[in-house]
Amino acid sequence: MTLATPLALFCQVFLFAALYVSSSYAQEHLVFAHHVVGFTFNYTVDDWTNDIQLAQSKGIDGFALNAGHETWQPGQISNAYTAALNFTDFKLFLSFDMSSFPCQNVSDGDPLRQMINGYAQHPNQVQVDGKMLISTFVGDNCTFGAQSVDQGWLNTVKSNVSATYFIPNFNAPPETMGTFTSIDGIFNWNAAWPESASSAATDVTLFSATNTNITFDPDQRYIDRLGERRYMAGVSPWFFTHYGPPLNKNWIYRADEWLLIQRWQMLVENRDKIAFAQIISWNDYSESHYVGPYEGTPPDGTNWVQGFDHTPWLDLMQYYITAYKTGSYPDVTDDRIFLWGRLYPANMTLDDPIGIPDNWQWASDKAWGVALLGQPGTLHLTCGTDTTSIPVNEGQNLVQLSLSQSCGVTSELTRGKKNVKVMDYTPLGFNFSTNPPPQYNFNAFVAASPAGAGVTSSAILSSTISSWRMLLAVCFVVSVFLS
Repeated sequence: MTLATPLALFCQVFLFAALYVSSSYAQEHLVFAHHVVGFTFNYTVDDWTNDIQLAQSKGIDGFALNAGHETWQPGQISNAYTAALNFTDFKLFLSFDMSSFPCQNVSDGDPLRQMINGYAQHPNQVQVDGKMLISTFVGDNCTFGAQSVDQGWLNTVKSNVSATYFIPNFNAPPETMGTFTSIDGIFNWNAAWPESASSAATDVTLFSATNTNITFDPDQRYIDRLGERRYMAGVSPWFFTHYGPPLNKNWIYRADEWLLIQRWQMLVENRDKIAFAQIISWNDYSESHYVGPYEGTPPDGTNWVQGFDHTPWLDLMQYYITAYKTGSYPDVTDDRIFLWGRLYPANMTLDDPIGIPDNWQWASDKAWGVALLGQPGTLHLTCGTDTTSIPVNEGQNLVQLSLSQSCGVTSELTRGKKNVKVMDYTPLGFNFSTNPPPQYNFNAFVAASPAGAGVTSSAILSSTISSWRMLLAVCFVVSVFLS
């Protein structure tokens, strides 16, 4: 036997495995971010390009384009798809906002079908099983002139139109999933926040927020009833909205106790059940869960967003996105400290005509944090006289600090028996104040220590991928030479 024979056999097996893995990865464990087109009125193709470049650099695979009924939105959707042409590995799909589109008459489906046919063959369109992925925000009351919701969606997105893989956000009870023949899966938007046990039950359709830690139960109730159809899980860092009449939308959802981290840990733990994850959101400033930069055309009245940058959450999520995709948390060789929290006490009486947000009592006056570390040490958090020292381990560490006075949050990382200081990080602007402005603001201030010179988790993943690509190239050459 010559050396060429076992080498050829190895390469044949490797190439087969690589093709199998790549084809499976192309459809499973993708991470998308919900991008509201309605807040991009002044976007150019370059703006879309910048968003895509930033998202992709953090491990995000694509945008779910929340499309509304305004006549200018198709132009921005076109800009998004045009920008995506510069990125071979970044994909897009349409998420029809059915709180915006009318959907009771047959003709109401025409604009949806037009968009479907327009992008079905686009090279940056997400394809699942050879069909274009589409989704919705709500829509479980839409009939499009048919006798039932299911028949209405069948007529609109499954008949005489480009082939679609339909994973909507229907707020219908889990027990009804078997009655929907129009869907190929379900996207659970509400499961991104803590949900009461009663609202997650099979006989209740309305989401009911609760003051408890998040659980996987609402996800599991849908997964158990989907059969072979795919499940898309929502994940979100925050929720605060503060509108008076006519919207009368003034409440918070519970985001304390590291909601973002708890949720990602659940998705990693249950990744075999979850085909896709969708971050809520990239740019929905109206509900304060944006993770992208403050840009575009935020809705009127969202002054609670100004000065509250959330992009550090992108750096933090990259660690968990890698774990969700690969099944294991990456090694950390670049110490990072992430801190977030409200800047004002929850229990305040202000001269705000809109009033204090519903569920305000669920909010704790604390700074929440995560330390991603390459080695153990001690993390010291301080704000005025409030201070804590927390032993921290290699990897991820969840930390917190109570806030009771006007002060600036600081952090310090020490190591060794002599507590040698290896990092001193004071986030610029993270100043808790007991003398707040006149309008209630329960938005989160988010900060992250600068990335160091070490190899980041993304670099480790990139290096691994590069090694596989090199081996793949070598085996391809060997196969050609020996054939």
